[in-house]
Amino acid sequence: MRRGVLAFVLIACQGGSSEPQRRPLELVDAPAMADVAGYVASQVARGDATVVVYVGASWCEPCQRFHAAAATHQLDAAFAGLRLLMFDADRDGPALEAAGYRSTLIPLFALPGPAGRASGQQFEGSIKGDGAVAEILPHLRGLVGRAP
Repeated sequence: MRRGVLAFVLIACQGGSSEPQRRPLELVDAPAMADVAGYVASQVARGDATVVVYVGASWCEPCQRFHAAAATHQLDAAFAGLRLLMFDADRDGPALEAAGYRSTLIPLFALPGPAGRASGQQFEGSIKGDGAVAEILPHLRGLVGRAP
């Protein structure tokens, strides 16, 4: 009988769900550097999150709106386990281009390859105004393979 009680106590003490904890969307301010590919490769190699290179600018309205939604955890449920490496188009433009991250519009969201260079899987641009985040989300879901 004691084994049954001990088993019950152990199960009761485990508590919570048996599902692993899902980490929220992670925003990482990438430092200014010349070797963007090396930095991105180090983030990919960690293997603990899906990594996306996110290029914005302080003056970009859709970037501001997306960043605000992400920073206030409005996107955590849809993008748990996603790590956005945030680069500034004005500050990091030449280094990003050297690593293959090219766009004509911002924001740019791009999947890196294992060596940290752009894989070619990306989307760019959005609308201004209140609909900016809603316009970005389906494209980001498609990029990282998440169902709506």
